Amino acid sequence: MRATQSEIDTAVEALRSGELVAFPTETVYGLGANAADPAGVAKIFALKGRPADHPVIVHLDHPRYLHRWVATMPPVAERLAAMFWPGPLTLILPKAPSVLEIVTGGQPTIGIRVPSHPMAQQLLTAFGGGIAAPSANRYGRLSPTRAEHVREEFGDAVRVVLDGGETSIGLESTIVSCLGDAVRLLRPGFITRSQLEKIAGPLTVDGAVPRVPGDRQLHYAPATPLEIVTSDDLEARAGEWTEREQKVGVLALRPPLNAQRHMTWINAGKKADTYAHHLYNHLRTLDRVGCAKILVQAPPADERWAATRDRLQRAAGIGGPAPDIGAE
Repeated sequence: MRATQSEIDTAVEALRSGELVAFPTETVYGLGANAADPAGVAKIFALKGRPADHPVIVHLDHPRYLHRWVATMPPVAERLAAMFWPGPLTLILPKAPSVLEIVTGGQPTIGIRVPSHPMAQQLLTAFGGGIAAPSANRYGRLSPTRAEHVREEFGDAVRVVLDGGETSIGLESTIVSCLGDAVRLLRPGFITRSQLEKIAGPLTVDGAVPRVPGDRQLHYAPATPLEIVTSDDLEARAGEWTEREQKVGVLALRPPLNAQRHMTWINAGKKADTYAHHLYNHLRTLDRVGCAKILVQAPPADERWAATRDRLQRAAGIGGPAPDIGAE
């Protein structure tokens, strides 16, 4: 989907005036500000309730503008960019001296992405600069995958919302740092570790790393408390709530073995990409039901589900260094 010229002109004018613009990418909707305008970027933090030390990703329409934002581009980063840009990959690189500290969370590094969504490309090309854009939601909550999610979250606080339909991927970008001699996978996403290692060689997943978006233990969370359980325990755990006549939501990879009153069950299926694409929308649906608890069937352990496992573990408050929960 593409925006009309009038819509793009309005969005560009808003960015240049220091206002916020929500726009679609192939991953989720972003809440954008002129990355060179400290007052504009500050509005992102204020509206989201985002901690000041939490960096934001700068979006560009083409790698040819990297020199404005990045001090050095290691050869491995160049190879990754050539393979996966435009696309759902964020690279963490040494920042250029002129980059605002509010963008980087006070760190010497910057996150850069070149999105592939046609409407994001339209906006970035017309704007002619970098757009700082975390996901367009309150800090720590579910990322938006539709324009109406942004409007539900912020109402009239965001005047310009470009509607590009439902995002194609539905989970945030893969984040890889290319600093010194180490290449680290900091956040799993649609681009898998195996795909990255074909280009970059073995990746590191431990050691000191810069702060990046979505690295908190509790993140990507619905308002309703969420718990990850095995397939064998789903009905029993749901029954503990329904027996008390309390509503419970279940997000599973299969149909229920039996129906229960006060239970809302979503069978999301076993296809990794389809499950990820609908994950946040399904959790929003269960949030709206008014459940006391959301139970989520533990997803498979293979790498196609790595990004989904990461988001669910953080939604349950067991992200970060906690053990990885996956079904065998």
